Amino acid sequence: MASITGVLLAAGQGRRFGADKLLQPLADGTPVAVAAARALKAACPDSLAVLRPEQDALAVLLEAEGLAVVRCAAANGGMGHSLAAGVAASAGADGWLVALADMPRIQVATLGRVAAAIAGGAALAAPVFAGRRGHPVGFAARWQSALLALEGDEGARAILRQHAALLHTLASDDPGVLQDVDTPADLVALGPG
Repeated sequence: MASITGVLLAAGQGRRFGADKLLQPLADGTPVAVAAARALKAACPDSLAVLRPEQDALAVLLEAEGLAVVRCAAANGGMGHSLAAGVAASAGADGWLVALADMPRIQVATLGRVAAAIAGGAALAAPVFAGRRGHPVGFAARWQSALLALEGDEGARAILRQHAALLHTLASDDPGVLQDVDTPADLVALGPG
């Protein structure tokens, strides 16, 4: 069976929020990143989180959830660096399920479907809700070199654009695939879950 590694990108600065948004509690008290980590780990037992070197408090929380923590010294350079660090730390994987720590409402079943699509042979996979591509995004092992070469803020969007014909989209009724937390208002809008 294919070995898919979950990669939780948690190294962003969260400047628009005004505080560390990943540690902010949801309505049930669970920190944003912990909720995202729990869902990813439930769908993809082999999961890791990529953090900036100074994110000690978050590292403790995510390690307690069973995720390996990868510190990315170049994370301030953008999401591409973080994603490359996560892929480098799991180079033997057959593919990656890339999730964002500021998206705590993605359902476990949605994460599992994207991982299963990659395990089943899709080159790229992502959910689509209300006509919009969302997260997480799955990448087969064939993209390893391209992912390792990423830098800057764009992340893997260029891969998805250049190879759109290879993207296996999964129709989803999960609005969480589009709901991220960038501002305090976004956090309030998530509601009780």
